[in-house]
Amino acid sequence: MKLIILKILLFASITFLLPQKAGAEPIRALLSGFNLVSLDEAGGTDVSLSYVGSSLIQLEGDLRFFRGIQLEISSPQNYLSYRDSLALEIYGDLDHTPPAPGIVDLEGRRLAFELLPPTLHTIFQIPIREEHGLRSSPYATVLTGVQAPSSFPLLFRLMPIIKGISGEIERMVFNLHVKPILSDEGALRINFRYPPNLPDRPLVVLINDQVIENPGDERLLREGEHHLVILSEDYRSQSSRFVIERAKTLDLVVELQDSTPILTFEYPENARVFVNNVLIRNPNPLPVEPGLHEVRFEISDYSITRSVMVQRGRTYNIAMEVDVSISESE
Repeated sequence: MKLIILKILLFASITFLLPQKAGAEPIRALLSGFNLVSLDEAGGTDVSLSYVGSSLIQLEGDLRFFRGIQLEISSPQNYLSYRDSLALEIYGDLDHTPPAPGIVDLEGRRLAFELLPPTLHTIFQIPIREEHGLRSSPYATVLTGVQAPSSFPLLFRLMPIIKGISGEIERMVFNLHVKPILSDEGALRINFRYPPNLPDRPLVVLINDQVIENPGDERLLREGEHHLVILSEDYRSQSSRFVIERAKTLDLVVELQDSTPILTFEYPENARVFVNNVLIRNPNPLPVEPGLHEVRFEISDYSITRSVMVQRGRTYNIAMEVDVSISESE
């Protein structure tokens, strides 16, 4: 008889892997607690369960960085002697969310039915988005099918699968640890600050040499260092680097500057500065038009003149250096 029961259970486990959706079925469960899955609880939450206990797994907050969730069931040492005594079930699309622990009556769609292995730790992973990249391994089993966030909360429960369960199993305490499986992504949000005299002029934004459409929109990027370039006819070109952290949003402020060329000057206090034969009273900084300009420094009867070709979007520092040369001869 036990062999027949095991064959039926194994068949139920295999049929879960087929791409079929089971209909809703009634569930009566002893709800022991709630596992909340969120970025604020990235390390995971725990619920203690008896051999007939269950937990409600809830998603909360920003889910963009979630690939899935991980369920780790920790069994007591003495459970290793009770092979094929317990199973676990997972249900989704529940008809309502129980407000508190206790005995609850629900309806839901069964997502998984598995024997609880006689091991100290058992790990299952549930994808919640397409292109999740999760793969089963000797350490974790990935349940087939993507469970959309809309199918949450999920009900996880333990249940006996043999008659005459021992008193020792009835006294055992299992632990369910649930945590998010994060992607290797973060988000970037660019905030442009425009010069008062040049609001909202056209510009081109490149990230890692790729032109970005709608650069003001938030976007996901792989964690790590990235290269930002700003090109415009009206603003100064910029090139900078920024770092994206996993599961975090970077608010990057970009100060746009007028592309009018700028001249700055360094000169002795008693010198006078002329640009295109016009005396400049407050020369630092001095906006000018692109093109050829003549700069003259005067100190008493001494003067020196230089020409400078100015391009849009550039800053030019013009320094007058006064030096003394000493030489020795025999």
